Amino acid sequence: MSILRYLAAPLAPLYGAVVRARNRGFDAHPERAAHLPVPVVSVGNLSTGGTGKTPLTLFLAEGLEKAGWLNAVLSRGYGGRRDVDPMSVEATSNPRQTGDEPLLLAQRLGPHRVVVGRKRHAASLRALAQRPELRCLLLDDGFQHRALHRDIDLLVLDGVRRWGNGRMLPLGDLREPMDSAARAHALVVTRASRVPNRSEVEAWWIQHGSGGPIFWVDFKLGGLRRWTLADSAPQSQPGPGPAFAWCGLGHPEAFYADLLLAGHTWVGTHSFPDHLGPSPADLRRLQVQARSEGATWLVCTEKDAVKLNHTHASVLELPLYAAEQRVSAGEPLLTWVLDQLASTQKG
Repeated sequence: MSILRYLAAPLAPLYGAVVRARNRGFDAHPERAAHLPVPVVSVGNLSTGGTGKTPLTLFLAEGLEKAGWLNAVLSRGYGGRRDVDPMSVEATSNPRQTGDEPLLLAQRLGPHRVVVGRKRHAASLRALAQRPELRCLLLDDGFQHRALHRDIDLLVLDGVRRWGNGRMLPLGDLREPMDSAARAHALVVTRASRVPNRSEVEAWWIQHGSGGPIFWVDFKLGGLRRWTLADSAPQSQPGPGPAFAWCGLGHPEAFYADLLLAGHTWVGTHSFPDHLGPSPADLRRLQVQARSEGATWLVCTEKDAVKLNHTHASVLELPLYAAEQRVSAGEPLLTWVLDQLASTQKG
């Protein structure tokens, strides 16, 4: 147990009591959740970050749009500090205002597709006002946001880390008790190819879940895009020699493993806290470390790259590539969501 968790341990019973009281309130009075004129699909989890919610949300947003279900993504905009809330996120928005994940989604999805707001109901109203033709909304990291009614609740579970030590914050990684999984309509297990024993996950879902289906999906790295301040097309292996990998993710080890699986060798890594990235001074130090370990280029995730700016570019000497993360084997999940949406059409 880390020193911070040790010091915060006396708060664990209070945190658990607050979460359980909130859940009991919404379970007893579901009318407290705001209803919208279009279906809402929530993508969330029980634990703190690193399960792959953002690439999964992106996959569903792209797939639903292609199938005719015009949609927008609602996000809390974690880490963003903005004067206007809710706020529409566009490709040129400031990540300090929007947060990194919403900006990544906006850059991949296009104009008027992402809205951030501390109150997701207000964000949904803004999304519907700017695009009245929307047929559904996606709630990113929405499992705990019970103030907004959702028609499809997807619970995401990292197949490698799973439920950790099974304890709630701050003694573990769970945001709420495991029996809260019963609220979910389906379980989505990510990094499925690395799950050592699927029967253990299935038994957990039988014990705690709703009886809904389980979907097993993987992530794969797509093209490597040379990072510049202007957009560029994905490129293949950037050249001879190994990389130095860095990221600011909830589960950085997964990114480093994905690089190796994609055939990209690295000789060193550096992990920043989730949602945080390097300052220009940090980037200088990363390059010194990279050269000392024999690396000839740097690689990070797209989520990390959106936080970089002109000042970072001015100190960058080694080539930097951003790795695209894509969902693999997600078609059964998309088909199921489309079927559920078709059965819950409103008005």
